[in-house]
Amino acid sequence: MKAMSTERITTGTERAIIENMLDRNREALVATVRGLSETEARSRFVASLTTPISLVKHAAAAERIWFQRFWAGLDESECDGYSKRDEGTFAVADDESLAEVIAEFERASSRSREIASRFDLDDTLDNPREGTVSMRWTLLAMIEEFARHAGHGDILRERIDKPLHARG
Repeated sequence: MKAMSTERITTGTERAIIENMLDRNREALVATVRGLSETEARSRFVASLTTPISLVKHAAAAERIWFQRFWAGLDESECDGYSKRDEGTFAVADDESLAEVIAEFERASSRSREIASRFDLDDTLDNPREGTVSMRWTLLAMIEEFARHAGHGDILRERIDKPLHARG
């Protein structure tokens, strides 16, 4: 895998460090699918809907759920894609290409950055599942979410790049 284009920062404001780490995890997730064929991107090794492409699709939905729906207060119809909290976040249509799903995630991430910039880290909203949450918590939760899925993507990519029968 190529080096990340988002340079790691280790000093600066809390906000800058958190946002940098989130962007690096977004980039790490996308890196797990870059260069895969359409067939490889849909490779399924587990019983769930988890495939390399579906991880990116799910991440795009997570961006919309947390930033467009929750923080911006947009109705589902105003979001730029699927934004329900259910297994549908992993659903990829047969006619969607990997490039389209990556672009969808990048658009959702860009919109999330813009929405997040309107709030201070200490701003809070009430969430029916989590209770009162701050923007800081949301950004950190997205870091956790995307780091977890980048790890899933790494494992799936290893399985695609080095099938078990080819290992010696």
